[in-house]
Amino acid sequence: MNNTDFTRGSITKSLLCFFFPMLLANILQQIYSFADMVIIGKGLGDHSVAAVGNFTTLSFFITGFIMGITNGFSVNISHAYGKKDFITLRRLVASSIKLSAISAALFTLAGILLLHPVLLLIKTDRVIMGDCLSYGYIIFGGLVITVSYNLISSILRAVGDSRTPLLAIGVSSVINITLDLLFIFLFGSGVFGPAYATVFSQLISVVICYCRLRKMKELRLKKCDFHSDWKSGIELLKNGVPMALMNSITSVGCIFVQGCINDYSVVYTSAYSVCSKYLNFFMLPGITAGFAVSAFSGQNYGAKKFERIRGGIKTAVFIALFSALTLGIILYFFSTQLAGLMLTGQEALACASAFLKFLALFIVLLNLLFVFRSCIQGLGKPAIPMCSGIVEMLIRIPVIFFGLPVFGFTATVYAEGMAWTGALALNIISYIYFLKQTEHGA
Repeated sequence: MNNTDFTRGSITKSLLCFFFPMLLANILQQIYSFADMVIIGKGLGDHSVAAVGNFTTLSFFITGFIMGITNGFSVNISHAYGKKDFITLRRLVASSIKLSAISAALFTLAGILLLHPVLLLIKTDRVIMGDCLSYGYIIFGGLVITVSYNLISSILRAVGDSRTPLLAIGVSSVINITLDLLFIFLFGSGVFGPAYATVFSQLISVVICYCRLRKMKELRLKKCDFHSDWKSGIELLKNGVPMALMNSITSVGCIFVQGCINDYSVVYTSAYSVCSKYLNFFMLPGITAGFAVSAFSGQNYGAKKFERIRGGIKTAVFIALFSALTLGIILYFFSTQLAGLMLTGQEALACASAFLKFLALFIVLLNLLFVFRSCIQGLGKPAIPMCSGIVEMLIRIPVIFFGLPVFGFTATVYAEGMAWTGALALNIISYIYFLKQTEHGA
């Protein structure tokens, strides 16, 4: 059995056994995301890097919503799994499939129709507009695959399986990198080649995860599980929608930041694209600890084992602090070398290097934010994480708007650090309050 029952046994052992396979899976996922940027940068140049990065910032508004809503569904599923209520579990999984199918159709249509107008709205440079559109239409056209992967992997995490996604990402990473090299260096494609490679490799991940799901007796769905069940649908949406809105609200702030940066120069756009890639990579231990503590607290909330939730948070905080210290040292002392892997222009390289050096000091805040926010989500209290997303946006936007003219490109990392501080404070206070309230009400 690959899945972990978090309601019994050693807290530290069960969390770490779940954490490390998922961390490896997330690292592999970022490696093939990095491979896109490195291969595009070396094969097509800085302008193509800027185009892909510019689109990625925009696309997170939709992909972040997808990730949020599927992670929200997994909270209900983890509660049912913790209770060992497998009838409800199957009903929730069936309802989540139906809701995700509707979401995929709507987001695909919205993404394709709104891509060009929004790129104009955020002042995308004409030099990179064509590549942004070429890359973006292909990625949005494959959103049904993105939704499928996020849903199935979130279901597997909810029942304690972090090894299958590791296998899926490992296989798809090799395929993605191979196709990137073939498309760009052998066939001479533009940015549309890596876009097709990303969609196809993610399809392989879906197939592998689905095969594992079909083998689990507790999750073997029957036709009756798909009968109209408004109650299950509403329960799922109560968690899914706030978490989706949290990601989308956060992405609004990021889109505004991207617009401000685009207003300066392609140099800033290129540097920010690379910094975003490194940020996504170096926050992996924190976000993985968050996923782990969400599944852990969800199962134990369903089983009403609240003391185990406290123990899980302590372990997750230790992971967050240790990883922040280790990765912070790398970021601080090797910032120039890291920036040089993807950028060739000296001005863009200097901007990115400064960002990464300051990120080394702030990343601990982000790691802790993931842990406490995810625990609150696991407790079935999604409103506070959503409000913390609003706090992030309200801090990030004015800092970047007024900071860029004064501090230059480093204002981007100042905005991130201040936004994470405000959101973290809200989530820590809420965690203490909600856990005490839940224990008294039990």
